[in-house]
Amino acid sequence: MAARRSPRFLKPLLLLTSTAAVAGSIIYISYRPRNLPGSDLADSYGVGGVNKPPRFPAVKSRDRQIEELKRSAGVGSGVQKASRWNAVEWLFGGGNNGGQAMTAGDAQEEPYDLLIIGGGATGSGIALDAVTRGLRVALVERDDFSSGTSSKSTKLVHGGVRYLEKAVWDLDYNQYKLVKEALRERKYFLDTAPHLSMWLPIMLPIYQWRKAPYYWLGTKCYDLLAGAENIESSYFLTRSKALDAFPMLKKNGLVGALVYYDGAHNDSRMNVSLAVTAALYGATVVNHLEVTGLEKDASGKLCGAHVKDLVVEKNGGKAREFGIINATGPFTDSIRKMDNPNVREIVAPSSGVHVILPGYYSPASMGLIDPSTSDGRVIFFLPWQGNTIAGTTDAPTEITAHPLASEKEIDWILAEIRRYLTLDINVRRGDVLAAWSGIRPLVRDPKAKNTESLVRNHLVDVSESGLLTIAGGKWTTYRQMAEEGIDEAIRQFRLKPGPMKDAPRVSGTEAVDEGANLDGSCQTHRVKLIGAHGYSKTLFIRLIQHFGVETDVAQHLVDSYGDRAWAVAALSSPTDLRFPVRGIRLSALYPFVDGEVRYAVRHEYAQTAADVLARRTRLAFLNAQAALEALPKVIDIMGDELGWDNKRKELEWRETVPFLASMGLPKSKLNASRKDVESGKTATYEADEYKLYSRHG
Repeated sequence: MAARRSPRFLKPLLLLTSTAAVAGSIIYISYRPRNLPGSDLADSYGVGGVNKPPRFPAVKSRDRQIEELKRSAGVGSGVQKASRWNAVEWLFGGGNNGGQAMTAGDAQEEPYDLLIIGGGATGSGIALDAVTRGLRVALVERDDFSSGTSSKSTKLVHGGVRYLEKAVWDLDYNQYKLVKEALRERKYFLDTAPHLSMWLPIMLPIYQWRKAPYYWLGTKCYDLLAGAENIESSYFLTRSKALDAFPMLKKNGLVGALVYYDGAHNDSRMNVSLAVTAALYGATVVNHLEVTGLEKDASGKLCGAHVKDLVVEKNGGKAREFGIINATGPFTDSIRKMDNPNVREIVAPSSGVHVILPGYYSPASMGLIDPSTSDGRVIFFLPWQGNTIAGTTDAPTEITAHPLASEKEIDWILAEIRRYLTLDINVRRGDVLAAWSGIRPLVRDPKAKNTESLVRNHLVDVSESGLLTIAGGKWTTYRQMAEEGIDEAIRQFRLKPGPMKDAPRVSGTEAVDEGANLDGSCQTHRVKLIGAHGYSKTLFIRLIQHFGVETDVAQHLVDSYGDRAWAVAALSSPTDLRFPVRGIRLSALYPFVDGEVRYAVRHEYAQTAADVLARRTRLAFLNAQAALEALPKVIDIMGDELGWDNKRKELEWRETVPFLASMGLPKSKLNASRKDVESGKTATYEADEYKLYSRHG
């Protein structure tokens, strides 16, 4: 009898045990201990409570890198200081290193394996991938690193909850793979550059109870898909908790909110760090060097690339017998037409406009997504650098170097913001501190039967003459794109990667051996970028105690430069005050200081004021008028560093002010002279601007 009864008790017991195991696993996965990037103590550079700044390896100067290009061409050593219009010819070398291990200190007198055209996220990522595989690589960029689309993103590092929704409803496996890949790459961002990237909670407000289960299931699927790469799990907030976390939210009809986590980053500083890290490992990276033409040999294969130095306005020569990679984003077709004037265009440019609003429009550490705008698009509303960023639009556009954000697109974003912010907040056009348009290079596969259909992710294409083009994709997947690009280059150009010996001590300490894993395979998911090694969330305190900089300045320097904040603070001028001791602000409104300008010139290849204002600091993106007011100070510091005469300074002013127009500088300020700015005349207001605030009692 007992034997018959035992199965009746066994089944419920097994069911209970299984349920408990599943529930326990879910609880453990949700609340397991996690090692957040930056939570560890920074490398110790001193004992006994004494802060001893580290000694970092120096990056090669731009002049030295051009000299290496010329030596490879057989032009001879020394950068020629000819007149402005003197044409200087040189020839990049070709071939490969024959599988021999290379060292970071090798003189680049032998031919290069690869020439990369384009210094955006993809191009800089390719350079870092190639050089850490032991290949000799040169990168040239017509403007500046991250001067195009790579500096004008939404600042998110994400898989895309909307893409996951499409994958499920459309049963689209390719869309699923895209999200899965992006979620994996998101984790690599935080591992390799924890000072430039962070986890950001994003709120999804719910105004109808029937949508709550749908959104909850969607965010949980997003968590599940991330797997071990996830850091924080999504969660539900009641109406009161949602309003407490995001008090600016519209109250009418709100029933609750879901919060999920994605990544955010400082895009242009990430891009510059990729290029500088590649240079530290031995790559030759040169900005403001334009490719003006390609040459082919008798067999029709590419054998040359004409270049022109836009800083000294010199014409250059050829590149021969190596692989050429086209990673120029929206300008992909212009390089492809140098190879074949009759080639079909593959880029379908799309304009994405963002606006910057004051920080009081959003909480300091909580973003918001509106999944159902008036026209069905998604709009993000995120805290960034002390301000609030809102966007983006998505509309066909023409390809230009500095696209302008139209008033129509700005008004559309502001109208959408009004729909989900409380009526207590008057969303005003005058509150827009900056506005810019980035061109997203959507691409068509030139070898597909339907040449009008767009590629979901990115493509790698090789022309008959050997031009390797990599295009499409997004910031989050730049590393994966670079890996696929180099894998294809190795096959197409018969390159022989090898281990890197004597890798530089990027960390500035002997405790970290960066070259331990550089065996010739792709290791960019492990290679920490410059500034990451000695970074910690408490490093800013040591900076304050050592240099006497203000708290918000110290926090900004650590978040923007990681452990290189030591070097930036050391280059900051004394204030002659009791406190702060160092750091003269470029703008009273933001924590950018004069040491950043010197560091940008000496260690990050900044050549123009726009390089500094837009892509080394982010002042132009945060507040266009504040950037105009800081421009005289930036030009003077750069002039001292680069030896500019008055004529060169005047040219810099004339070129930078129109650039600020693409950042949202009002038209009334475009004719301002340096004297106007320094005398305070640009502080006068137009009627609409004057009425924004109560100026009289």
